[in-house]
Amino acid sequence: MHCLHFEEPGPPRPTELPDGSPAWLVSRYPDVRQVLSDPRFGRARLYADEAPSLFDAPDIVNNPDLMFNQDGPDHLRLRRTLRRAFTPRAVARWRPWITEIVEQLLDGLAREPRPADVVETFTFPLPVAVVSRLMGLDPSVRGRLRHWTEHAFSDGSHEGEQVESVLREFSAFGAALLDERRQAPGDDLISGLVRAADEEGDIPEAQLVSLVCGLVVGGHDSTMTMLGNGLLYLLGERPDAWRRLGTDEDAAGTVADRLIHLVPLGDDRGSARHASAQAVIGGVTIPAGAVVLADCGMANRDPDVFPSRLADGLFTPLEAPTLSFGAGAHYCLGAWLARVELQIALHRLAARFPDLRLAEPVDAVTWRTGSTSRSPQSLSVTW
Repeated sequence: MHCLHFEEPGPPRPTELPDGSPAWLVSRYPDVRQVLSDPRFGRARLYADEAPSLFDAPDIVNNPDLMFNQDGPDHLRLRRTLRRAFTPRAVARWRPWITEIVEQLLDGLAREPRPADVVETFTFPLPVAVVSRLMGLDPSVRGRLRHWTEHAFSDGSHEGEQVESVLREFSAFGAALLDERRQAPGDDLISGLVRAADEEGDIPEAQLVSLVCGLVVGGHDSTMTMLGNGLLYLLGERPDAWRRLGTDEDAAGTVADRLIHLVPLGDDRGSARHASAQAVIGGVTIPAGAVVLADCGMANRDPDVFPSRLADGLFTPLEAPTLSFGAGAHYCLGAWLARVELQIALHRLAARFPDLRLAEPVDAVTWRTGSTSRSPQSLSVTW
């Protein structure tokens, strides 16, 4: 299983950014929650001209127009335009058609010659189909989604100019989509966003475009990654638990929560913040102007808060809210949708294929490269 090594969390301590400039590492659960929830720790200042370089390559995550990189009123204005669309009540209304998409894909998987690739037939097309339905995207766009996502979350292995060119093309797509929905609104997420943005007023178009692009790629990449990694763990290391997922949907939800909590999406260890004022975190004084890395992965493994590990607590409800979706003002709006997709996908897959098993050794699995998220490139299964 592709797994990162996590040290034991401890008090805030000095560390370094990739370019060698100083930062603070915060790793205990209460400390990370505090940093993510405290308005003194913002994202926008990370993009000031004099700020140290956090990453070596251009990518969508480091676009200052992105909602995630706004603070205060600017961030709230953008967030309000989306919040209504992603309430648990809204997501509950989507369950029937998400289940329908899952069942159609499983029908296709059942017709595949064995062994079959569960990534190509299921874990990739499912989140793409869900996000396409939510946003009313044309089927012709789906093929380009993979290309855009690889470059949007590039790990630096693509040429910088190539990434910038693909992101320009992607932004043009986002801008055209917004225009299209202004002219002919529907009941999709983008039309709702346009309506809410008009009511809100004064939202720069560049921020709306980056919001649309962030939704398109963020809406499927993390779910695809989570599902692929989760299946590899369950089939590779916990085949004993597989049948229970198919007979008990609530248990599948608990397992989904545990997988989201403990299986990292990639190698990105910390969520960076800039301290606008001096603050005391976990008994340590963080100076004004410092860059702080809040390590959610370490915090999710804080033994004082989460005594259960995947091996012994797969079916145990989480002891506290996970930090995999962040916390505070920047908490992931798509968290509820990701959880529901994962729960339905695991439950229905195990119900239809109770004898599903890997058709290759775990260490023979090839991993996707070139992106900051990590999951199997393909996963050969049989039943």
